[in-house]
Amino acid sequence: MPEKPWDARLAYQLIYPLRNSRVTPNHLTCARLFCGIVAVPCLATGDYLWTNLGAFSFVISNFLDHTDGELARLTNKKSKTGHIFDLASDALVNIFLFVGIGAGLRHSELEYWSIPMGIVSGLAVATIFHLRHEIEKKVGKSYARQPHFKDIEAEDVLYLLPLVSLFDWLLPFLLLATIGAPVFAVLVWNEYTRVKNKS
Repeated sequence: MPEKPWDARLAYQLIYPLRNSRVTPNHLTCARLFCGIVAVPCLATGDYLWTNLGAFSFVISNFLDHTDGELARLTNKKSKTGHIFDLASDALVNIFLFVGIGAGLRHSELEYWSIPMGIVSGLAVATIFHLRHEIEKKVGKSYARQPHFKDIEAEDVLYLLPLVSLFDWLLPFLLLATIGAPVFAVLVWNEYTRVKNKS
Protein backbone atom coordinates (compact mmCIF):
# COMPACT_ATOMS: atom_id res chain seq x y z
CA MET A 1 0.00 0.00 0.00
CA PRO A 2 1.44 3.45 -0.95
CA GLU A 3 2.69 5.72 1.79
CA LYS A 4 0.40 8.49 2.96
CA PRO A 5 1.12 11.96 1.55
CA TRP A 6 3.39 14.10 3.73
CA ASP A 7 0.60 16.47 4.76
CA ALA A 8 -1.67 13.61 5.83
CA ARG A 9 1.16 12.19 7.98
CA LEU A 10 1.79 15.60 9.54
CA ALA A 11 -1.94 16.07 10.14
CA TYR A 12 -2.05 12.72 11.96
CA GLN A 13 0.79 13.75 14.26
CA LEU A 14 -0.85 17.08 15.07
CA ILE A 15 -4.34 15.75 15.78
CA TYR A 16 -3.20 12.64 17.69
CA PRO A 17 -3.33 14.51 21.06
CA LEU A 18 -7.00 15.29 20.29
CA ARG A 19 -8.04 11.63 20.18
CA ASN A 20 -9.53 11.71 23.69
CA SER A 21 -10.80 15.29 23.58
CA ARG A 22 -14.23 16.68 22.75
CA VAL A 23 -12.99 17.81 19.35
CA THR A 24 -14.79 15.93 16.57
CA PRO A 25 -13.95 15.54 12.88
CA ASN A 26 -16.83 17.92 12.06
CA HIS A 27 -15.22 20.60 14.24
CA LEU A 28 -12.10 20.36 12.11
CA THR A 29 -14.15 20.44 8.90
CA CYS A 30 -15.82 23.63 10.17
CA ALA A 31 -12.39 25.13 10.89
CA ARG A 32 -11.28 24.19 7.36
CA LEU A 33 -14.40 25.75 5.85
CA PHE A 34 -14.03 28.91 7.97
CA CYS A 35 -10.39 29.49 6.96
CA GLY A 36 -11.28 28.86 3.31
CA ILE A 37 -14.18 31.32 3.38
CA VAL A 38 -12.10 33.97 5.19
CA ALA A 39 -9.55 33.74 2.37
CA VAL A 40 -12.09 34.76 -0.28
CA PRO A 41 -12.83 38.40 0.65
CA CYS A 42 -9.14 38.91 1.41
CA LEU A 43 -8.15 37.72 -2.07
CA ALA A 44 -11.02 39.61 -3.69
CA THR A 45 -9.78 42.99 -2.43
CA GLY A 46 -6.84 42.90 -4.83
CA ASP A 47 -4.83 44.67 -2.11
CA TYR A 48 -1.32 43.23 -1.74
CA LEU A 49 -1.40 42.81 2.04
CA TRP A 50 -4.91 41.38 2.20
CA THR A 51 -4.22 39.10 -0.75
CA ASN A 52 -1.23 37.61 1.03
CA LEU A 53 -3.28 37.13 4.20
CA GLY A 54 -5.95 35.42 2.12
CA ALA A 55 -3.40 33.11 0.51
CA PHE A 56 -2.06 32.14 3.95
CA SER A 57 -5.60 31.52 5.25
CA PHE A 58 -6.30 29.26 2.28
CA VAL A 59 -3.15 27.20 2.91
CA ILE A 60 -4.25 26.67 6.52
CA SER A 61 -7.66 25.58 5.19
CA ASN A 62 -6.03 23.23 2.69
CA PHE A 63 -3.97 21.58 5.41
CA LEU A 64 -6.93 21.29 7.78
CA ASP A 65 -8.70 19.30 5.07
CA HIS A 66 -6.51 16.35 6.06
CA THR A 67 -7.13 16.59 9.78
CA ASP A 68 -10.83 15.70 9.91
CA GLY A 69 -10.36 12.40 8.10
CA GLU A 70 -7.35 11.49 10.18
CA LEU A 71 -9.25 12.18 13.41
CA ALA A 72 -12.27 10.25 12.16
CA ARG A 73 -10.14 7.19 11.44
CA LEU A 74 -8.17 7.55 14.68
CA THR A 75 -11.30 7.77 16.86
CA ASN A 76 -13.52 5.52 14.72
CA LYS A 77 -15.98 8.39 14.24
CA LYS A 78 -16.43 8.05 10.50
CA SER A 79 -19.93 8.90 9.32
CA LYS A 80 -21.71 9.38 6.02
CA THR A 81 -22.92 12.83 7.08
CA GLY A 82 -19.41 13.91 8.06
CA HIS A 83 -18.03 12.59 4.78
CA ILE A 84 -20.61 14.54 2.75
CA PHE A 85 -19.89 17.67 4.82
CA ASP A 86 -16.18 17.23 4.10
CA LEU A 87 -16.76 16.82 0.35
CA ALA A 88 -19.08 19.83 0.21
CA SER A 89 -16.51 21.93 2.08
CA ASP A 90 -13.80 20.85 -0.36
CA ALA A 91 -15.92 21.88 -3.34
CA LEU A 92 -16.94 25.23 -1.85
CA VAL A 93 -13.44 26.22 -0.70
CA ASN A 94 -11.84 25.37 -4.04
CA ILE A 95 -14.52 27.15 -6.08
CA PHE A 96 -14.46 30.22 -3.82
CA LEU A 97 -10.65 30.34 -3.91
CA PHE A 98 -10.51 30.90 -7.66
CA VAL A 99 -13.54 33.21 -7.65
CA GLY A 100 -11.74 35.30 -5.02
CA ILE A 101 -8.56 35.40 -7.09
CA GLY A 102 -10.58 36.34 -10.17
CA ALA A 103 -12.36 39.14 -8.33
CA GLY A 104 -9.04 40.43 -6.99
CA LEU A 105 -7.61 40.64 -10.52
CA ARG A 106 -10.54 42.59 -11.97
CA HIS A 107 -8.39 45.75 -12.08
CA SER A 108 -5.51 43.96 -13.83
CA GLU A 109 -4.93 43.56 -17.57
CA LEU A 110 -7.59 40.85 -17.51
CA GLU A 111 -10.19 43.39 -16.38
CA TYR A 112 -13.56 41.81 -15.51
CA TRP A 113 -12.75 38.71 -17.60
CA SER A 114 -10.85 37.55 -14.54
CA ILE A 115 -14.12 36.79 -12.70
CA PRO A 116 -15.52 34.23 -15.20
CA MET A 117 -11.99 32.83 -15.50
CA GLY A 118 -11.98 32.30 -11.73
CA ILE A 119 -15.39 30.62 -11.88
CA VAL A 120 -14.27 28.27 -14.69
CA SER A 121 -11.08 27.37 -12.81
CA GLY A 122 -12.89 26.78 -9.53
CA LEU A 123 -15.60 24.62 -11.08
CA ALA A 124 -12.98 22.58 -12.94
CA VAL A 125 -10.96 21.97 -9.78
CA ALA A 126 -14.10 21.02 -7.84
CA THR A 127 -15.03 18.63 -10.66
CA ILE A 128 -11.60 17.02 -10.49
CA PHE A 129 -11.94 16.43 -6.74
CA HIS A 130 -15.45 15.00 -7.19
CA LEU A 131 -14.44 12.63 -9.98
CA ARG A 132 -11.39 11.42 -8.07
CA HIS A 133 -13.68 10.66 -5.12
CA GLU A 134 -15.99 8.66 -7.40
CA ILE A 135 -13.00 6.74 -8.75
CA GLU A 136 -11.82 6.01 -5.20
CA LYS A 137 -15.26 4.61 -4.32
CA LYS A 138 -15.02 2.16 -7.20
CA VAL A 139 -11.41 0.99 -7.03
CA GLY A 140 -10.23 2.02 -3.56
CA LYS A 141 -8.19 5.00 -2.39
CA SER A 142 -4.82 3.29 -2.61
CA TYR A 143 -5.39 2.46 -6.29
CA ALA A 144 -6.90 5.80 -7.26
CA ARG A 145 -4.25 8.11 -5.88
CA GLN A 146 -3.82 11.30 -7.86
CA PRO A 147 -0.59 11.97 -9.82
CA HIS A 148 2.31 12.19 -7.37
CA PHE A 149 6.06 12.07 -6.94
CA LYS A 150 6.92 9.98 -3.91
CA ASP A 151 4.74 11.53 -1.16
CA ILE A 152 4.09 14.83 -2.97
CA GLU A 153 0.75 14.96 -4.80
CA ALA A 154 -0.47 17.16 -7.66
CA GLU A 155 -2.82 19.11 -5.40
CA ASP A 156 0.13 20.12 -3.21
CA VAL A 157 0.84 22.88 -5.74
CA LEU A 158 -1.86 24.84 -3.87
CA TYR A 159 0.50 25.08 -0.89
CA LEU A 160 2.59 27.40 -3.06
CA LEU A 161 -0.20 29.99 -3.18
CA PRO A 162 1.43 32.29 -0.57
CA LEU A 163 4.58 32.39 -2.72
CA VAL A 164 2.50 33.09 -5.83
CA SER A 165 0.78 35.90 -3.96
CA LEU A 166 3.99 37.23 -2.40
CA PHE A 167 5.70 37.57 -5.79
CA ASP A 168 2.54 38.96 -7.42
CA TRP A 169 2.12 36.00 -9.80
CA LEU A 170 -1.62 35.57 -9.36
CA LEU A 171 -2.39 36.69 -12.92
CA PRO A 172 -0.29 33.98 -14.62
CA PHE A 173 -1.50 31.54 -11.97
CA LEU A 174 -5.13 32.23 -12.92
CA LEU A 175 -4.32 32.02 -16.64
CA LEU A 176 -2.69 28.61 -16.15
CA ALA A 177 -5.58 27.42 -13.97
CA THR A 178 -8.17 28.55 -16.51
CA ILE A 179 -6.48 26.47 -19.20
CA GLY A 180 -4.98 23.63 -17.18
CA ALA A 181 -7.80 22.81 -14.75
CA PRO A 182 -10.45 22.11 -17.44
CA VAL A 183 -7.95 20.04 -19.43
CA PHE A 184 -7.06 18.00 -16.35
CA ALA A 185 -10.78 17.65 -15.53
CA VAL A 186 -11.34 16.10 -18.98
CA LEU A 187 -8.47 13.65 -18.37
CA VAL A 188 -9.91 12.66 -14.99
CA TRP A 189 -13.35 12.30 -16.60
CA ASN A 190 -11.86 9.86 -19.13
CA GLU A 191 -10.26 7.92 -16.27
CA TYR A 192 -13.58 7.86 -14.41
CA THR A 193 -15.37 6.61 -17.54
CA ARG A 194 -12.86 3.77 -17.97
CA VAL A 195 -13.23 2.74 -14.33
CA LYS A 196 -17.00 2.95 -14.52
CA ASN A 197 -17.16 0.80 -17.66
CA LYS A 198 -14.98 -1.87 -16.02
CA SER A 199 -17.14 -2.11 -12.89
